[in-house]
Amino acid sequence: MRHRGPLVSAVTPFRILPLGTPRPAIVVQNLTKTFDVPEREAGLRAALRGVFKRRTREVIAVSSVSFAIERGEIVGFLGPNGAGKTTTLKMLAGLLYPTSGEATVLGYIPWQRNAEFLRQMTLVMGQRNQLVWDIPVADSYELNRAIYRVPEHEYRETLDELSDLLDLGPLIIKPVRNLSLGERMRCEIAGALLHRPRILFLDEPTLGLDVTAQRRIRSFFREYADRYQATVLLTSHYMADVEALAKRIVVIHRGLILYDGALAGLIERFAPLKTITVDVSSPLLDPGRYGEVVSVEEGRVTIQVAKPDVAAVTNRLLADVSVTDLTISDPPIDEIIDRVFQHETIPDAEVEVPPAFART
Repeated sequence: MRHRGPLVSAVTPFRILPLGTPRPAIVVQNLTKTFDVPEREAGLRAALRGVFKRRTREVIAVSSVSFAIERGEIVGFLGPNGAGKTTTLKMLAGLLYPTSGEATVLGYIPWQRNAEFLRQMTLVMGQRNQLVWDIPVADSYELNRAIYRVPEHEYRETLDELSDLLDLGPLIIKPVRNLSLGERMRCEIAGALLHRPRILFLDEPTLGLDVTAQRRIRSFFREYADRYQATVLLTSHYMADVEALAKRIVVIHRGLILYDGALAGLIERFAPLKTITVDVSSPLLDPGRYGEVVSVEEGRVTIQVAKPDVAAVTNRLLADVSVTDLTISDPPIDEIIDRVFQHETIPDAEVEVPPAFART
């Protein structure tokens, strides 16, 4: 059964662009993907019945999704598990055919799998391996060089750059099975970029990595995008990845787009409260009169206050108690994203309009 609800339409009208204006790197219009999923009850009788009459139900993974991404732009693609993020990335990478709708990547239709298109894009999935498990990393790299027909001098130059950026060092002469998760992920990323792709589809690229490895990989992707003017579509459940790399985000839930716009705009609309943390040298009596109490520790009180009241509450705190330190912050971005999922709708007056599409 199709999902129905007061969700924001992400479709924008076409507009004619002036001659000579470059098209966006990625253009998606009304992209939809459905799957027929088999269903049956438990037990032998149900299994035998299913042999002669198979029952299925339609599952909508992606429903009429539309957006455009400019060349060199990094966009965060957010949503809970099962929202349709990976399905969308797989369609844009040419791994899945859509049920309906249109999309172009660098002017190519992805699922036609044109060889020139494949040489200009890459899909990095944090839970998938492309390197051969039992041979040295360098041998897998040579295989990729042959597949993508990268000239020897260009391959050596790119490998040296990636080795410096990702600090690969002696890792590439080791068999993949002897590498730690963080080391293997760095080698996987380098292998995916040896052909210098202009389009990067990143699906949970820092999944399972420690904080140090996550920070290093985020820094690498930022530098790679700057150096090669690459267009990046990133999915991640680590909000630090999104905050560090993307200024614009697309939020998808149950296959539909809920929000497309600036990350700062989402924070502004879905974070009506500010968090004030106060370090005091003497006990703060009745902190509830200043705002909603989040926590009270020895020498520290954290409260939440409506944004318009922040200045007045701060002045009262400074006047009433001996404050040694005071910080004001927005709620964590993951809490804000969770509020978007809970709403499942954004009033039309508050929606960021996605970039308009150029007529082909």
